[in-house]
Amino acid sequence: MSLRPMGLPPVPEQTVRVARAAFPQESLAIRVRDRLGEVFTDEPFAEAFGVRGAPGLSPGMLSLVTVLQFAENLTDRQAAAMAIRAIDWKYALGLELTDTGFDHSVLPRFRARLVGNGMERVVFDRLLEHCVDAGLVAAGGKQRTDSTHVVSAVRDLNRLELAGESVRAALEALSAAAPDWLARAVDVPEFAHRYGPRVDSWKLPGSKVKRDQLSQVYGQDALRLCRAVWSPDAPAWLREIGAVDIMRQVLVQTYTVRTSSRGKEVVSKREADEDGVPPGHLRLASPYDPDARWSAKGDDLFWLGYKVHLTESCDNTPPEAEAEAEAEAEARGLPKLITDVTTTLSTVPDVKATAPIQQQLADRGLPPAEHYLDSGYPSAELIEAARSRGTVMVTPVLLDRSAQAKSHTGYDKSAFRIDWKARQVRCPQGNTSTGWHPVRQRERDAIVVEFAKTDCQACPVRPECTSARRGNRMLTLYPEHLHTALAAARTEQKTKTWKDKYALRAGVEGTINQALDITGIRRARYRGLPKVRLQHAFSATAINVVRLDAHWTEHPLDRSRTSNLTRLSYRLTA
Repeated sequence: MSLRPMGLPPVPEQTVRVARAAFPQESLAIRVRDRLGEVFTDEPFAEAFGVRGAPGLSPGMLSLVTVLQFAENLTDRQAAAMAIRAIDWKYALGLELTDTGFDHSVLPRFRARLVGNGMERVVFDRLLEHCVDAGLVAAGGKQRTDSTHVVSAVRDLNRLELAGESVRAALEALSAAAPDWLARAVDVPEFAHRYGPRVDSWKLPGSKVKRDQLSQVYGQDALRLCRAVWSPDAPAWLREIGAVDIMRQVLVQTYTVRTSSRGKEVVSKREADEDGVPPGHLRLASPYDPDARWSAKGDDLFWLGYKVHLTESCDNTPPEAEAEAEAEAEARGLPKLITDVTTTLSTVPDVKATAPIQQQLADRGLPPAEHYLDSGYPSAELIEAARSRGTVMVTPVLLDRSAQAKSHTGYDKSAFRIDWKARQVRCPQGNTSTGWHPVRQRERDAIVVEFAKTDCQACPVRPECTSARRGNRMLTLYPEHLHTALAAARTEQKTKTWKDKYALRAGVEGTINQALDITGIRRARYRGLPKVRLQHAFSATAINVVRLDAHWTEHPLDRSRTSNLTRLSYRLTA
């Protein structure tokens, strides 16, 4: 398929006349075409298409269809139907009223081409560039970030179901790719009887003994199939089939293979305490989405899928408003736009996403002066690194979690006086440390301070200071600049001024709510991390389009579709 860059075609006169008559107050699709038409061009997609072959549909037009699709939370079939029957969509796409549109299968192929060429964020970035040029968002100012869970587009399987379904998925792939080889390698009728229907489509055995027997059968079948695929006379390309490799990984993470005292090979299910299991970030949970992971948040939330981080601007007035009257500046308030969207595996902690998010904002020329985050994002190193780049992280740092700090009766780190020049620490009883040891802990620089056992054992308040069996107190400190920054942050966050300032972060919860209501962002439409990233990039683009439309019209929501409370929530965050 080739590309002939044309962009969105001009809107035909008849389409203009009918659309203006049908929508005297316009619609979101019409305003997007009139105000943002230059965003949806073909040139940014040129690398994803060849120069030979039949010309395909305009990627600029398909990207606009996808944005409108997410803005109205439509399926591919519904979006393709809208391009045929909706007058305002025909206006936005520059189509004749008699145009028959395109088949819905064009949209998934378009998304696959974007993912295959690393273009998941092209439309999001172009819209953001347009907003920067229009003065709607700029570097500096305030931005806030929060994350939410994303449920994958696959079924939840327990370990037994996963073992059986992984064998079934591999058999399905092999029967399509190499049917003749599979007929020679295994007993097809037997396997078809066992793996024809989905594993979760029938009721598993009720007794533990029968479930263990079924689990052993699944393991033996997986091992037999793996040995057949990896045998010398099997075609080497069979091992490159994704479902086959996933079956192999599930076999390793679920079973052990031993030789009994009688010399018989025994396949048994792994026990976490005895045999060990892979860590959560490596453990496969579905043969159909190798990137989905089980994760938990608190005691109530447990999900299979991903995590998405949304960052938005939260300045109510434009940067140049400082010299204007306060009332006029308020009247010219800017829309709060999403400036970054980052999707990760569900097992990646928020603190690991902080640096990438801030780097992506800097790459777009939108580093914030103040970055509001919750307590899951900061660390001493990140706070100091952001400050060196001109960004203040307004975030509650985690308090001292030592046993002494938790009890509120012992001597925590704040009770000790540190002399950084002399490399000594004085305890509350006046004793001086005898050891100062720079070390590396968890890939970080740290300092371990040790007090003499003779001083600690004779100390009258030793129970309030340490209960260590070694008999003496030891402290682990950050390097001086990090320790000082962390102590200052902990002191500041206890003040009312800081708490009032930090209240601004709460508004990002409304943004996540809006993304959930409009685009269904908490449920993955597609399988695999790259495609889920594409979904979230288009979801963020759709939210920005909705907010820009609210900014243009000063009428953000349709009263007939939302409650007063919901509309107020959107208005406060839009």
